[in-house]
Amino acid sequence: MSSNIRIEKTCEVCGNKYIAKKTITRSCSLTCARLLYKRTKRDEKIEAAIRKEAVVKPFNPSISQKEFLTIDEACQLINASRWTIYRLIDKGQLKAGKVGRNTRIPRTAINELFKLTEV
Repeated sequence: MSSNIRIEKTCEVCGNKYIAKKTITRSCSLTCARLLYKRTKRDEKIEAAIRKEAVVKPFNPSISQKEFLTIDEACQLINASRWTIYRLIDKGQLKAGKVGRNTRIPRTAINELFKLTEV
C-alpha cells in the first residue's frame, strides 16, 4: 500500500526544499541523512557527557567539621585524587593511621600540610 501524500519540506542539513513522501522524513538525500545521523549521534554523546558530569558528587559540608577523615573525604576536602593522598602518605608528608582496613587522616595533619606550603 503506497502513500499518495506529497509534502513540501525543508532539509534540516542543507536547507534545500524537497518533496517528502513520508511525514517523518527530515532530509532531502542520502548524503544529508548520513550527516544528520552523525550530528544526532554526536549530540547524544555530548548530552550523555553533560549528564555524567552533573552527577559528580557535590561537596559535603560535614567533612569540614570532622576530626578524622577517610581517604575519599580528604580527596574532596583538598580537591586531589586518591593517588595523590596515598603518595603523600607514603612520602611521610601526610600522617595517617589504619583502623582495621580503613585509613584515617587526622584533620590536623591536613592543616599542617598546608602550613608547610604557605609562602
